[in-house]
Amino acid sequence: MMTKEAVLATIQENEVEFVALWFTDITGIVKNITVPSPKIERVIDDGLHFDGSSIEGFARVAESDMMLLPDLNTFTMLPWDNPKTARLICTVRTLDGDPFIGDPRNIMIKALDDAAELGYSFKTGMELEFFLFRRHPDLFPFQAYDEASYFDMSNSGNLGVRRNMISTLMQMGIRVDSSHHEIGAGQQEIDFDYNDALLSADNILTARVALRAIALTKNLHCTFMPRPSADLPGSGMHTHQSLHDLQTDANVFADPEHEYGLSEVARYFLAGQLCHARAMSAILAPLVNSYKRLSVSFEAPKYVTWAHVNRAGAALIRVPHIAPGKESHTRLELRCPDPSANPYLATAVMLEAGLDGIRQRMPLQEALEESLIKPDRSRLRHTETLPTSLAEALDALRQDDVIMNALGHYIGDRYLAAKQQELDEYNSQVTPWELERYINRY
Repeated sequence: MMTKEAVLATIQENEVEFVALWFTDITGIVKNITVPSPKIERVIDDGLHFDGSSIEGFARVAESDMMLLPDLNTFTMLPWDNPKTARLICTVRTLDGDPFIGDPRNIMIKALDDAAELGYSFKTGMELEFFLFRRHPDLFPFQAYDEASYFDMSNSGNLGVRRNMISTLMQMGIRVDSSHHEIGAGQQEIDFDYNDALLSADNILTARVALRAIALTKNLHCTFMPRPSADLPGSGMHTHQSLHDLQTDANVFADPEHEYGLSEVARYFLAGQLCHARAMSAILAPLVNSYKRLSVSFEAPKYVTWAHVNRAGAALIRVPHIAPGKESHTRLELRCPDPSANPYLATAVMLEAGLDGIRQRMPLQEALEESLIKPDRSRLRHTETLPTSLAEALDALRQDDVIMNALGHYIGDRYLAAKQQELDEYNSQVTPWELERYINRY
């Protein structure tokens, strides 16, 4: 645990001139207030007042005065900034000191508290995919940084950029498990170590800022847009998850005697996520563009089902193979989230969906393995699918009380309104495809 004294000592030792205070709006966009380092002790003690009236989903003008309270455990240096700058992620409070119900990080903390009431902690590990494009004022859309594909060595420049990104993340205290080139030209993947869920969400938020900053120094553009081109595959954010005993830290998903190595708790949790998958999509795949990624490759499945070895496009949730003696690593891999999602809201709805399965003791449907699909594909025709558009996902969210309660109706209502506005703006556009197809034909 980081203390105030340790933060202040680090600032002094490193001659830090500024401290950036980060928080997010409901869509996951990072907001920032920067203070000179001599002011940070007062901010730690008393918080920092700010006007939230213009921030997406925060407050009406009459309720605009709020306070940022730094989480000292998130203190880190920003290696790319000059003058020297440190960073603290904050939660948003009312002036009375209560957690603000419109702050996504507070919503996630509430979900973690709900799990703790049942005796569990929640851990996650995320696989972050993104594209690197060359920046050029006369090129749009941007040109892919390389022509490599899955696991290719690519060129030395590409490897150097990705290694520089990983080195920066590690300087910031973010543990990286591995990285590689993905399927698409210019597409990269960085996999993060398994961690307590709040730390994982903080790390994803930080990584998205850091990777874009490092790309800029190389005259590159880093994007977490789910599918930036029809000629390229989509980028996902597969999320590995497990519940652990709050007292012993034992993985409560593990049962070596079960066919799939899953305990009863894990099966209930899995059933809950499948039950609420369609409503979760509005949070886990939050953009109009997200639905141009889902179901276009085996890494972005559309069927609301699960499997052990199925990687051919059907299973929404996969149970990764666990070697004998490694049962503590038992987890569920949810494959529909994409990197544009707000990591706090995404984690909150994933957790609350699973907890609902535990509370309701939901029965788990039969696994959909490749061996079952090949002889009889008719089963897929009767399997529920994820929404095919943001409009359909928003409708599913409106009808799901569990996921709306996970968000809280304050954020839920404002999230729906913001996304509906985005959808309406998209639907009003006349695209080049429409002009090319229709203008001479009709």
